[in-house]
Order: sequence, then C-alpha cells, then structure tokens
Amino acid sequence: MTSAVWLPADGEIEELPLKEAARRIRDGAKPMICHGPVTAGRLRLDPFEAFDLLELYAFVCPGQFTIPTPQGLTDALELPAPGSLAEEASALRQVALELLQRLSELSPKGLVSLAFAMGRGGWVWAPAVLAALGEEVDDRMRAPGSGLDVWNLLTEWSEHAPSTPPGEEPVAPVEARDRLTQLLGEGSEERPSQADYASAATGAFQPRNHAGAPHMVLGEAGTGVGKTLGYLAPASVWAEKNEAPVWVSTYTRNLQHQIDQELDRLFPEEAEKARRVVVRKGRENYLCLLNFEDAVKGVAIRKRDAIALGLLARWASVSRDGSMTGGDFPAWLVDLVGRARTVGLTDRRGECIYASCAHYGKCFIEKGIRRARRADLVVANHALVMVQAARGRFTGPGAPTRFVFDEGHHVFDAADSAFSAYLSGREAAELRRWLRGSEGGSRSRARGLKRRLEDLIGEDDRLMAHLTGALKAAQALPGEGWHQRCSDGRAVGPTEAFLAQVREQAYARSPDARSPYDLECDIGEPVDGLLEAAAALEEALFLIERPLKALRLGLEARLDEEADELDTQTRNRIEALAQSIAHRGEQSLAAWRGMLAALATERPAEFVDWFSVERIDGRDFDVGMHRHWVDPTIPFAEQVAGPAHGLLVTSATLRDGTGETEADWLAAETRTGAVHLPEPPIRAEVPSPFDYGALTRVFIVKDVRKDKFDQVAAAYRELFLAAGGGALGLFTAISRLRA
Repeated sequence: MTSAVWLPADGEIEELPLKEAARRIRDGAKPMICHGPVTAGRLRLDPFEAFDLLELYAFVCPGQFTIPTPQGLTDALELPAPGSLAEEASALRQVALELLQRLSELSPKGLVSLAFAMGRGGWVWAPAVLAALGEEVDDRMRAPGSGLDVWNLLTEWSEHAPSTPPGEEPVAPVEARDRLTQLLGEGSEERPSQADYASAATGAFQPRNHAGAPHMVLGEAGTGVGKTLGYLAPASVWAEKNEAPVWVSTYTRNLQHQIDQELDRLFPEEAEKARRVVVRKGRENYLCLLNFEDAVKGVAIRKRDAIALGLLARWASVSRDGSMTGGDFPAWLVDLVGRARTVGLTDRRGECIYASCAHYGKCFIEKGIRRARRADLVVANHALVMVQAARGRFTGPGAPTRFVFDEGHHVFDAADSAFSAYLSGREAAELRRWLRGSEGGSRSRARGLKRRLEDLIGEDDRLMAHLTGALKAAQALPGEGWHQRCSDGRAVGPTEAFLAQVREQAYARSPDARSPYDLECDIGEPVDGLLEAAAALEEALFLIERPLKALRLGLEARLDEEADELDTQTRNRIEALAQSIAHRGEQSLAAWRGMLAALATERPAEFVDWFSVERIDGRDFDVGMHRHWVDPTIPFAEQVAGPAHGLLVTSATLRDGTGETEADWLAAETRTGAVHLPEPPIRAEVPSPFDYGALTRVFIVKDVRKDKFDQVAAAYRELFLAAGGGALGLFTAISRLRA
C-alpha cells in the first residue's frame, strides 16, 4: 500500500501519500481508523491516539465475531460492503453511527460506570459512548476501579448431586444415520460415505463385555468424507440415551473450535447449547478473575490500563466460558491493547489458590469443570484428556466411559508428551514456589502450601510437623537466579549442582554449542561429578517426598475420622489439596528420583533418557533431564483406553501408506495403543470422495529468502492471487517439515 485516503468531517475525500497522512497525525489529528497498531505500522509511526472502530465494536458487540478490517466490520453489522479504499473510509463513519445506535438500544446497567472508568483512563470514545447511553461526562470523584468490577456481574456455579453411573443403551447404525440426516438438514448434499462412517462409529457405543476390554474402533476416513458430523451423530445419540457425557478430543485448537461450531446444528438455541456442550481446555487458557482484580487495583497508578481492562471486562461479562484462546474472545484485541492486560491475565501455573480465592464461586475454570459433568458432549484436547486420566479424574460413578479421539494420528505424540517426565531447573523451581510460595522480591502471587493448609491443619501438631519438614527440605530446590548461578559455576544446593553438571555434559557433547537451537546429549558416560551430584539430589528429593506423603495421608485420614463434622466446603478443600499434593508433589518427586537412580545403575528398557539445554532465540532457557516412554501408547492404553468402555480413534491418515493392507493397519494399531488391549479393534475405512492424487500439484520455491518477510509475503500474495483466493497458507520451518 503506497497511499492513504483521508476523509475530513466536512470535506471531500483526499488521497494522500503515506508520509503526508503520517505528518497530519504527528501534528495532532485524531482520525477514525480500523486497527490502530496496523495503521501505525503502515505509516511508520509510534502508536498514536485515534478513534479505533475495533475498540468501539469490542465495547458494543462483545464476544461477537468480526474480521478486524473495514469490510469485516461492515459484514458483521450487515452494512453495505465497501469496494474501494475510498469507500472503506466512508464506511468507517457508517460503522461508528451504527454501533452508537445499537449501543443506545442496550440497557445502560453496568455500561455507564464502565464507560466512566474507561473515560478516566483517557478513552477517546467515552464521551460518544456516554452520550449514546444518555449520560454526560462529569468530574465526580470515583474509586479508580469503579465500574471495572466485572466479577460482580457474573453468576456463581452450583454444586449438584453426584452423577449416576451412565446407562448402557447401545447406538444402532440406523439411529446414527437418522441423527446424521437431522444434523445435515434439508437440501444438503448426500454423501453415502459419511453415512457409512457414522454407522461404523457406532461400534464404540456398544456395552462393554469385559472389564479392561473396551470396544475400540479405528476409523480412517479420507478428507472430504465428513468425519466430524459422522462421529457426532452416534456420540450425541449415546449421550442422550444414557444421560452421560461423551468426551470428544482433538489435537489442535482449530479443530476444537470447528467441532464447537458444528454443534450449532444440533443445538441452535444458545442457552441449550451452553447447557449440553462444554469446551474444556487447560487452565492457562482462561481469564483468572483474581489476576483481573489485581490489575484493576493498579489502575490508580496506571490510569490508561482502564481502557484495556474495560474492554476485557465487557467481554468477560458475556463470555460463554472465559476462554481467551479461541471461542468468543477476539484475538485482535491483544494487538489493540497489548498482552499484559489481556492474555497476560490468564491463570498462571502454580498461582491458583482454589477455594481460598474470593472469586472461586464464579471462577470460569471451576464453572467449566462442573458443567462438563452434566453435559452431553465435552470437547477437549488430547493433552487434557490424558492428564486427567493419569491423575485419576476419570474414576468414580460419574466418570466418562466413551471417548472420540479425532486427529488420531497425533495420539502417539500427545501420549509421548503427557506421560513423560522432565527434571529441569524451571520445573524444580516451580515446585519450590508451589511448596514455599513466592520468596524474595518475586511478584508472583503463589501462596505456598502452608498458607493454603494452615487453617485446615489447625492445632494438629503431627500434620504441622510433616508440613514444616517438607517446606524445610524444599530449600534444596532451585531458587530465583538459579540459571545464572549454574552458568557461572556458583551452584547453590543439590538441584543446582546437578543441573550445572548436566549443562556441562550437554555443552561438552554437542557438535556445535553455539547453535541457536536446543542442545541434547545422551546420559551415557557421565562427566566427572555428575553421578555424585545425582545421588545427593535423589536423597534431597526423598526428604521432600517423605513428609509430603505423610501429610497427604494425614489429610485423607481426617476425611474418615471427622466425616460427621466436616462441612461440604471443607471436605472439598481437603480432597483437592490431598490430590494436589499427590500429583504435583509425590508423583513428580518419585519420577525424578527414578531418573536419578538410573544414572548409576541401568536405565529401564521401556524408557529413553537424555540431557538437554533448551534455548529461545539462541539463549539458554532451561537445563534438565528428560525421560520418555519408548512406546508411550503403553500408559495410554493402561490409563485412558483400558478403563474406557468404548473409544473411537479417527483420522484421514491413521494407516501407513505402503499399500500392504495388513501391515498398514498393524501400524495404525501400534501407534494408537490398540495392540496393548485384550480385544482387537474394529477396523473401518471410508475412502475420500475426491481424487486428491490427480488434483494435487506441488511447487517447490527456492528463490525466496525465508528471512526476508517482505519477499515471503509477496510470494504468498502472488500464489493466492493465482489460485483465485481458493488457498490455505501454511508456513513452517524445513526442520519441522522434515520431522
């Protein structure tokens, strides 16, 4: 783009060179624009004050999708689409008028105080917004965070009676086909292969005959068959007939979002869908209300933060689930107001204080967990499902018994990550923070185990002694500044001493220690001093693990001994803390101790271990020892597939493509863990209706430098133009492509 269009309030459209438009803005003009950061970048300016239509849209239409362009806004508001740059400039006025008109039709409850708060932070739209709400700007004194307290607008989740065990009604192929017809609607294209696939998927929704022997279906359906609706049909029928959820798991966030959208067909009413469909993600994806409250308190000092926090509060007040990755959160808002006051306020690892939090009853994460227990369909990701299973969350009367793993060719990789162990500086420092809380000058809110437990332990000297012993022993874990000390040869304590030796071996064995990429080496033939450091660390970790285990057992004993005295909230807190100690403390420490012991003896044949130095942009980031399963589908079969009653693993590329049918299916069974189950899986193959081999062309471009982004962008542009827009752009490193 080499020119800009300028539309004065009382004049004709001017087409200006970019330099002239930039000069006018430097001279103090506050134009109406769409996407301030992009506009500033095009004009080669620092961020400037302007009437950004995206900010107004985020205030008036929170949680509603739009593409962050002038045409995207006109489409979202059902206004005439602009056809030229000049028409886009004119359209911005119409967008502003339409948004303010819509705002005037909304209930002002909560919006007026929010607009006042943002106005005090310097929001240029505040006067117009207040006028649309029938208010005037005033200078009355208000508390700095007044109007931003969105937590007061949210409803609390409620506890329900424990779920009953799911029913055992099977799904017949004809039922799946009928539901598929309902999902597709009238006038849809008939795809016999899709109906065949839906019928085959019902094999996963039959009653189990033997404990530990689930009905497993391996379903390979070529691209274009319509897998998503094909398995949602029998899954939704089973959930309705048996009054229990089916968990649908994906590897990528995009497919998770796509499945959620497809379910609009089954549940067109928003309220019903919110009740019957739940999307579950990791905790780090959700807005933390306590983090948000802490940020609001800072508005007294950083007044302009009120703008970002106001837009975030507006979204949070209407959000379906509080997820800031996908869903109804506008990703472009991060570009507009920055990461710190948007995605930087998600739940951070180790900081959640659970029932001790003032917002626990309104927490988005806790609300999602409880909704999932009563939903028909839970859409999650492979990592979450596997971690939940490993932690014993899929046990008991209301545990899910039916699973669908879409993108099934990634099950192996997901299991490889979920069932691995990593003894590193960052992981060990995180465990220290979880146990001892924030120390020194850290800004972390981590409270430590003592503050979370002290009111529950009370005057129990025995439990307090176990807690004190664990916290004292945790000083052996690395504290702040550990990485620099290890690099400088000033290691403090057994963990840092071990990590310093690991770092030395990784550097010594690397063929190119100056590489910008991670350094890795085998654990064999350890450098001098490493085995002694490992033995000392193993002993130190045992001194943490032993009192933690005693503490957990003591807490669990209280649940039995004081069953008639404990109220529900206290019981839930004790159960949650006991589980947390087991998973975050004991399991990690036991795995680390096993890894350290193997250095001096013989590594178990089922594992592979190695040392690494992780790097970001060529700078050391973490140091540690890895342990992975040689075949990670073994723990997947034991902890996820085995306890289930039925599961469907599906993909367009489950099998190898050698052409040897039996060998290709055996490869699929190996990579999905089916070979470790007592019953053979059901094999289902539905070919793609399209001949991709005949329609595909591969072009290898070798004359574009990947480090010249303008060249890459221009090449992409020309390829898209040549394709007439019918293209999908994917860009990855050659090393990733080879892998």
